[in-house]
Formats: sequence, C-alpha cells, structure tokens
Amino acid sequence: MSKFPEFNIEINGVYKQDVVLPCSFLETAEKFADIEGTVVLLSGGNLDCSNYHILATKPWLSIRGYDKQMYLKTNHQEIQFSADPFLTLHYFLEKYKQKPDRQLPVEAGLFGYLAYDLKDHLEHLPRTSVDDLKLPRICMFAPSIILIQEKKTEKTTLCIPKRVVNNQETLPEDLLFFQTIMNKKPVDDPGFHGYRQGLTSNFTQDTYIESIHKIQEYIASGHIYQVNMSQRFEMEFSGSAFSLFKSLFQSNPAPFFSFIEAGDHQIVSTSPERFIQQTGDRIETRPIKGTRPRGKNHKEDRQMEKQLAESKKDDAELSMIVDLLRNDIGKVCVGGSVRVSQHKRLEAYENVFHLVSIVEGNLAPGKGSVDLIKATFPGGSITGCPKIRAMEIIDELEPYRRHIYTGSIGYISFHETMDLSIAIRTATIQEGRLVFSAGGGIVYDSDPEKEFQETLHKGKTLLNVLKTSSTYTAQTDYVWMNGQIIPKKDAKISIADLGVQYGYGLFETIRVNKSHPAYLSEHLDRFNAAWKAIIDPHPPDLTWEEIIQQVICSNRLQNQTAAVKIMATWGNPDTPRKNQNLIVSAKPYIHRLFGKNEKGIHLITYPEPRQTPLANYKTTNYLYYYLAGNYAKEKKGDEALILNPDQTVSETNTANIILVKGDIAAVPESISVLPGIMVNAVCRYLKNFGFDIRKKPIYQQDFFPADHVIITNSLMGAVPVISLDNKKLKSTSNLCQQINDHVL
Repeated sequence: MSKFPEFNIEINGVYKQDVVLPCSFLETAEKFADIEGTVVLLSGGNLDCSNYHILATKPWLSIRGYDKQMYLKTNHQEIQFSADPFLTLHYFLEKYKQKPDRQLPVEAGLFGYLAYDLKDHLEHLPRTSVDDLKLPRICMFAPSIILIQEKKTEKTTLCIPKRVVNNQETLPEDLLFFQTIMNKKPVDDPGFHGYRQGLTSNFTQDTYIESIHKIQEYIASGHIYQVNMSQRFEMEFSGSAFSLFKSLFQSNPAPFFSFIEAGDHQIVSTSPERFIQQTGDRIETRPIKGTRPRGKNHKEDRQMEKQLAESKKDDAELSMIVDLLRNDIGKVCVGGSVRVSQHKRLEAYENVFHLVSIVEGNLAPGKGSVDLIKATFPGGSITGCPKIRAMEIIDELEPYRRHIYTGSIGYISFHETMDLSIAIRTATIQEGRLVFSAGGGIVYDSDPEKEFQETLHKGKTLLNVLKTSSTYTAQTDYVWMNGQIIPKKDAKISIADLGVQYGYGLFETIRVNKSHPAYLSEHLDRFNAAWKAIIDPHPPDLTWEEIIQQVICSNRLQNQTAAVKIMATWGNPDTPRKNQNLIVSAKPYIHRLFGKNEKGIHLITYPEPRQTPLANYKTTNYLYYYLAGNYAKEKKGDEALILNPDQTVSETNTANIILVKGDIAAVPESISVLPGIMVNAVCRYLKNFGFDIRKKPIYQQDFFPADHVIITNSLMGAVPVISLDNKKLKSTSNLCQQINDHVL
C-alpha cells in the first residue's frame, strides 16, 4: 500500500444532529445540487427497498480513475498516480474505517459511481468497442456533509465526519457551510430542454435486430445462454440536469433515483434495481428480469401483469440470472448462507411491470465491501450467462463502451455498509449532449422485433419527461444536399473529399427566427467572398433563401428559432470540381445562457496564439477553435479568448469582441480575423446611440477597466463577459439586453 499517497487528513468519529427541514428533501437537495461532487440518492415508491433519502455534498476527497490512472483531489492538493481502481477503493475504505453504527445506513464514506467498463480490471477481455465519452471508470466523492431522511417518519439526520486536516478540526467550518446553504432562498428552477429532432441511436432497427440474430447464433452454437443487448440514444440537451432529475422523480418515483454532479458531466438515474446491499456481514441482491409495458387501462394492465407472471421464457431467464448471482456472491459468503428469499416477485412501476428476485447471504470473515464488488461486478442481470462470454459478445456487437450504463451508483461506507443500484434508466449529460441506453436479455427464442420495442418502452420514462417521442420512426432529420431534401442519415461524403481529409471547406451559421433568416444577405456575401478566395471565382448560383425554407419546413421548425448551417466541401480532387458538396442543415436553437444562473460568459485565455489567413473566412478547418473551446471548458470556462502572436486580443473561439468604456466602443484590431456579421450590426446600433466606434489593438488588461465586455455572433446576439481567467469583470446584462432587443 506504500504506493498510495498519504494525506494529512484524519477522521475521528462522526458528528450527528437531528434537523428539521424547512422544505421538502428534494427542495433541500436542490440548494446543494450545483456543488461539484454532490450526490443525491432518493427512494421513490413504496417498495420495501425504498426507505431513505440521502444527500452527500461538499466533498473533501474526490477519486477519479481512467483505466489505471487515478486522480485524487482534496481542498489542498491534487495527485495523479497509477493503481488498480479496486485497490484504490480498498485503500481508502481501510484508511478511514470507522466503528460500525447500525442506526443509519451510512454516516461517512464514498458516494458516486462505478462504470460498467471497470469489468476490464476484473477480467482479460478483448476491447473492441469505442470509448467515445472518455469519462471516468470510477468517480467517487467523500462528502463532508451527509443528510439522511427516513421516509416514513421524515426524521432527518445530519452527519459530518469529524475531520482533522493539518491538526485543525473542520467541523465548525462544515457546520457553517451547511447552515449557510440551508438559509438560502429556494432555488429558481432554470428548466431543461431535450431536442426531439436530434434524437439518434447507435443502431438502426435493422442493425439491432441483426445483432439479436447474431446472439441467437451464439446461443445455438453453445457459446452462451443469454446476453443483455442494448442500444444507446443521444440528443442535444440544455438547461439544468437537476431540473431533469427532479421532474423524473416527480413523475415516476422508482426506488433508486440518483443524481451526481461530477463537474464536467452529470448523471441522472431512475433505476428500479438494487445491485448489492451490505449491512455488516449481511448482503442482498435483487435481480430484475422480465418486463411488460403498463396497459392503457385497468383491463390491459391486468392482462400485461398476468402475461408476465405466466411467461415461461421470463421465468427461465430470471432463474438463470438468480443462479449466476448465487454463484457470484457465494465466492465471498459463508458456505451454505446463500439463499433465495423471494423469487419471481411481480413489481409495478409507472411504465412497466418487472419480475424481481431477492438473493441473500452472509459475508465470510475477512471479506469486505471491495471483495464483494469484485466477486459480483458487473451485475449478472445486465450482462448475461455465462458472464465473461456475454461481456465479450456485448463488446463485439455494441459499437460504444457503455460507461455508466449497467454499472453501479450509490455509496460504500467507512463502517461496513453499502448500497449500490444497477445503473439502468440512466442518462449522462456532457457538453450539451444527453446519452442514455436501454436493453434487454436475449435468449434463443427471443422475438427480435419485440426485443427492439422493449428497449423503447424502457426509455419511455425519460423520453416522456423530455417531451420527446418514443416512437422510433419519428426521429428523422432532413438536410438539403446537392439539390435534394434527404434524410440526414443518408447524407454521405466520400473519405476522398478534401473537406474530410484537410478541412477544405466553408460554412455559415444563420439564425432563423420563425422562418425569417437574420442578416441573410450579409451571410451570403461573406460565404461568396470566401468561396472566391478559397475555391474558385464562381460561387454557386442558388436561391439560398428558398433552400433554407425547404429545410426549415422539412424539419418542422417554422414556428421557432433555428440554427441553419450552410456547408460546402471541396469534393474529390480526382473528379471535376462540380463534384463539390453543398449541404444545408437546421436544428432548434436555444440560447447558450438558457438554464444558467449567471447571465454572462466566463472567458479563459487559450495559451496557443493564432495567426493564419484562413481566419478571415469561415472554413471547416476548425480544429484550432474546437481545441480552444475544449481547453476553456476544462478550465471551467465557457469560451476561449484567442490571442494574436503579438499577444493582442483577436476574438473568441466562436465570437467577436467589443469593449465599451464611456462612450467608446472598441473592436480588437487583428491581421486575420473573421469579419463578424453580428458585431457589425451591434456596432451600427451603438453608433446610432452616440458611441464612438474604434478598431484598435486590445490587450487582456484592457478588459478590466472596461464598463462592458461583449461577445457577439449571429446565433446568440450580444452576451456579456463576466470574467476573464477567473477574474471578475464589470459587465452586466443590461446593455446586451438593449442591443438584442434591436438586432435579433
């Protein structure tokens, strides 16, 4: 254990205090929801596993692991080292082990998630699926504040680990923090929005069904008995992840609701399934197998319930998984203690019925929480049987790594208790995208069409709250490509196209307000100028306004604000130039400040200066700006400030800049910079109101004495910058609001 870092942090017991909440537990949790490392575990419904609501917040330690690279963070230090994630878990559970107290389920410990892909640290499996999300495989937080409410009595207890950091007690600081947040007014719900027309899957219906046939071939040839096969859905998302969590809980309160604010991503889970519960040496797992949708009325409901209860297929499938889990937990339990206390119990949820079994056992002496996890992870109910071969087939057939889906969420305490759910009905929100998966167990006599439909039923809870249709055929987006309106999925560009190989292309992004393109002539002038400079002297002879209207109508965006993109790529250099590709696409546009508590943008300076003549045009050679934007997000900013080689300011990765001081509005002077359409419109407006418009060299230090720092682009209009490199600026939203009322 010597390779693990040492911290000057000790825990000397746990401070406990009964508290009376001035509002509901959900409203209380919302006050803490934006703190990185906050974990909320809510128990919905009235089942016998729905007993406690738990809030864990203000972490004093965070543990993240990417493969074997572990990242630890406290208030005073950040450490990176190489270690097995399960050994890391064991190390900290042992280091901070506390005297068991069975009055509460947890008083101190680690809260967060174990991603499904941790399986690769337990078994030697071929890695044939892509890790496109690149998120931690383990993400756990040690909270300094834990709030626990017993549901039936509403008795609420505050638990604070009595930490000593560098010989100084932290309890007074933690109590003050808790009281300060509790005294805040209820948080205004910023809302959320999922984008119906952007919903996609990593499978088509045909390819999903083909994968099921492949699994059935494996079963017929004796490889396996069953495989859990899933498809992943993805859509654009804006607003508050906790607002989504709250809406889901209010509409469908399942037993294992979870919210994790991980900083660069959020997890929202509505799982009905317990993976592992530990209380001292007593352990329990509750596998679910067998699903039917709820009926439209009482009669249909009873028919579906009866159909599931009498299904021989589902009975066999559940029995198979129960045997697998008995074997798994038997590896670490006292001989003869493993038993099935309930089998094939039918449970009703908002949208589906499930069959559930309860398997119990007693942990063997010398075995702990991590031993139990390693023996059982990932849960057999969401892999298949036999487990190792099933996981190999999942990686073969599913194109992307699952990450949190079918991993586990919950807590592992410092006093020999644990409660982890199976992460199904679970969404990950990252960089404006929401992804979630749904699947089912495939056996030899599975009906592929019905299995595909079952994945849609399982996703219905989330889709309904997002006001998104769960009908798979209603998810078509359309684009105009080379003279035709076609489904977006059918728009294809050759890999020989220089636009693909070198970013040899152009684009314009246009705001369309209820079918009316804003500043269209200016956008087309800029597009044509770029065409002449980069492609050839003769721009396309097209009625772009008519094309835009066709795309808007095809995507049913006539009555809202949309972002339309015109894109051109050079084409294949081995064919005539008429082979160039022209594409027009459209999607709903929600302002980037929607759902943010702060009405402004945080700028972070990108350390790599930029100087290229391509900056004068909107080319698809956009990698520099994309990396700059990612850098800003990594530094907890919203937008990257781009500098010229002489360290003067140029623009941001998506916008132009205006500095206002007194009656002077200054625009940065730069040798190569995109001539902004919106910045020109804003400057015209300011000039009409008596401002002196100047173009001059601007440096970073000029931002701080300015009365207003504004960034502009054609989609968002004028937006105030409220900080630069984490230093506050004077900007307010008042001037920008006045501008936007006239220019948008």
